Amino acid sequence: MTKKPGRGGGKKTVLTDEDHELWDHIAASLSPLKVAKGRVHAALEDEPDFAQLFAPKTKPHGHSKKHHAQVDAPPVVAKKKTPELNSFDPRNVKKLKRGKIEIEGRIDLHGMRQAEAHAALIRFIHGSASMGKRWVLVITGKGSPSGKRAEDVERPFGEPPRGVLKRSVPMWLAEPDLRGLIVSFTEAAAEHGGSGALYVHLRRG
Repeated sequence: MTKKPGRGGGKKTVLTDEDHELWDHIAASLSPLKVAKGRVHAALEDEPDFAQLFAPKTKPHGHSKKHHAQVDAPPVVAKKKTPELNSFDPRNVKKLKRGKIEIEGRIDLHGMRQAEAHAALIRFIHGSASMGKRWVLVITGKGSPSGKRAEDVERPFGEPPRGVLKRSVPMWLAEPDLRGLIVSFTEAAAEHGGSGALYVHLRRG
């Protein structure tokens, strides 16, 4: 039996002829492993696109700051329209005259300056409405005596010409600040001041 050095060139390990023949016989009976085709490619195809993952994000077309401001803006709520005044029911004039409808409050503006009278009227109407009153009387004073101009009538210092409040109060009652609280108003009966006073019908609260 002849011993030959190992094919690996090692100094310590020495193979015999039988060892070499056995190895050659085993090597001849072996077949190389088959690598499944396409496995590597399939794995590569499933890999994420890193270029897309790390690409800078861009805003979608057609969306600007102005567009977002319009979308996020709160809805506009329409303001409630102030109701218009109605015509005073003539039947209620008769009831007020006869006392069948009680006058629940009254204010006398006669002799006040316009600014003072305007402020007092606003306070009176708002206060009466908040207390649930429905029928009130506003005294304005009558106009100038027959045949005389307002400028010619003698009056105390600071008192407005007669007839100014008579003309102004109906306009003040029709202003939005008061109109929303009033159903209607009209000239009072003679028993309550006639042309120098007004019946005012307030809305229900």
